[in-house]
Amino acid sequence: MSILQLDLPEARVLDLYAGSGALGLEALSRGAVSADFVEKNPKSLRALEENIAALEAGGLSRVHRQSALAFAESLEPLSYDVAFADPPYTTGDAAKLAEHWKASPFSRVLSVEHEAKAAMPEGGVTRKYGSTAITFYRSGA
Repeated sequence: MSILQLDLPEARVLDLYAGSGALGLEALSRGAVSADFVEKNPKSLRALEENIAALEAGGLSRVHRQSALAFAESLEPLSYDVAFADPPYTTGDAAKLAEHWKASPFSRVLSVEHEAKAAMPEGGVTRKYGSTAITFYRSGA
């Protein structure tokens, strides 16, 4: 999160594959003005909604119950300032999402967590943390 700290004040944030919502909620705590969370797993949705309520972030948050990749594919260019994605490693969605973003950047910044050994599309900056990596893409806009 510290890598993106200067991008977060006043940002419209998207948290794809949101899980508990940790990334989007942290972005709100660092000055983002709104966060949209996309999650389809019922257990994760319950935890996400409980976390939003516990942090009294309901007025700044929207939850979308659907496939994160399908949601991203439906977006207009630059719909968000910052997008986070932490897809399950076994699906290949990290690379698919980055490819879609490169073709139609739906945010100024995309941060995608993935297996360190996974091949990601060119154009991003990757930081490795053991067996995990995060690749950051930035639009020219």
